[in-house]
Amino acid sequence: MAKLGQRLEARQGQGLVMTPQLQQAIKLLQLNNIELAEFVEEELERNPLLERDERPEPGGEDERAPAEATADPHGELSFDAPSSAADEALDADREAMYADSAPDMAGARDTGGAVDWSRAGKGGGGFDGEDFDAAAHASRDKTLREHLHDQLADLALTSADRMIAAHLIDLADDDGYVRADLAETAERLGVTQSEVEAILARLQEFEPAGVMARGLQECLAIQLAERDRLDPAMAALVDNLPLLAKHDYAGLRGLCEVDQEDLEDMIAELKRLTPKPGLAFGSDSTRAVEPDVYVRERPDGSWAVELNTDTLPRVLMNNRYAAQIAGSARSAEEKTFITECTQNASWLVKSLDQRARTILKVASEIVRQQDAFLAKGVAWLRPLNLKTVADAVGMHESTVSRVTSNKYVATPRGLFELKYFFTSSIASADGGEAYSAEAVRYRIKAIIQAETVNEIMSDDAIVDRLLADGIEIARRTVAKYREAMNIPSSVQRRRMMKR
Repeated sequence: MAKLGQRLEARQGQGLVMTPQLQQAIKLLQLNNIELAEFVEEELERNPLLERDERPEPGGEDERAPAEATADPHGELSFDAPSSAADEALDADREAMYADSAPDMAGARDTGGAVDWSRAGKGGGGFDGEDFDAAAHASRDKTLREHLHDQLADLALTSADRMIAAHLIDLADDDGYVRADLAETAERLGVTQSEVEAILARLQEFEPAGVMARGLQECLAIQLAERDRLDPAMAALVDNLPLLAKHDYAGLRGLCEVDQEDLEDMIAELKRLTPKPGLAFGSDSTRAVEPDVYVRERPDGSWAVELNTDTLPRVLMNNRYAAQIAGSARSAEEKTFITECTQNASWLVKSLDQRARTILKVASEIVRQQDAFLAKGVAWLRPLNLKTVADAVGMHESTVSRVTSNKYVATPRGLFELKYFFTSSIASADGGEAYSAEAVRYRIKAIIQAETVNEIMSDDAIVDRLLADGIEIARRTVAKYREAMNIPSSVQRRRMMKR
């Protein structure tokens, strides 16, 4: 019979030590520019050694250490600054990100030239992993835009249509209306106006009822339709709101073909509707999305990528003041506090610098991969996934995911979240470059929209048409894409055409 016993055994192994400071440096990548500005503002108030970067005129003396991004914001792909171990440390996978940081490892440090963040204290600076929670820090009333994007995530759309929808959402004003010229929007995106209107109709099904309308009449009509009250009489009343404003009840009775009592009930019902559904989120909650990156076309047809410097917090550590108060510290508590403030200020300066360079690097690669979209429109989206970008820039996929979340790029075709540029792919029939699944869906939709009553394309016929264009795809895949876009079968379309 085996005997049970206890013994003490020592084992040696290697592993990445994720200090609280390193964890927070990585989490800074996930914050959008508004949340980052709020976080930095709190640190400026908390740390007496930090102050805003207000550069003196050239030639002036300055004892302070500036915290500017080493990547020139106006020189795309300028990554000539030496890559330190801190640069690599910020690029960690999810497992390393959330690995336990045992207290006895808090003093560990990289001897290969890394910035030693592990000694940054827990007290004064508040950078400890237990003290700072990105989600809690960003807690605030949800904006209308965020509310609509949450619903968009649940909508079955292709990535091309999703980009159109995201752009329309960003065009919504505080009232919840889309007042933009849809023809100009369609031209900018490289699609037809009918396609934009079809996507807008899907968005008008979102909550709150009436949102994404193009005007008051459409807003009220959407709400009435949702309540199943948009009968011909009520539709006539909504179409003639100017007469209601003039109290021309006789004219309204004639147009609506109702008596005075019915008209009064209809008016009362109209008054119970919400004319500005977006205001339910507060007048200051629908803050405009500020792009993190700008993309512009150069005269030679290439694309310039630059950071939006207006959204980059610029802070520095006042070395002169740090030396002054360090020399006057007497007690151990005072010295500890000054040390913590110094280390935390240095950490924030380096982390902001690295965050800016990382965003620029990833955005530049995405633009390089999706330049056809910028030049021709959503039908030209290329296959792209996190791994492709991660391999190209020498980062982990999870780092690219953090960088592209809640980060926006302003392009000649509109404002888009970086994550929308990632798509799946379909192989080319001739072994050439793969096609984006979204681009293939777009082609299927275009083929069907070009149908006539005498030529309705079956799924097999669409397969043959795509194959002639060099796109190899199965019939069941065509059927799946068609159904995902809510397009009826060829039999149903033929019947609809005849009607």
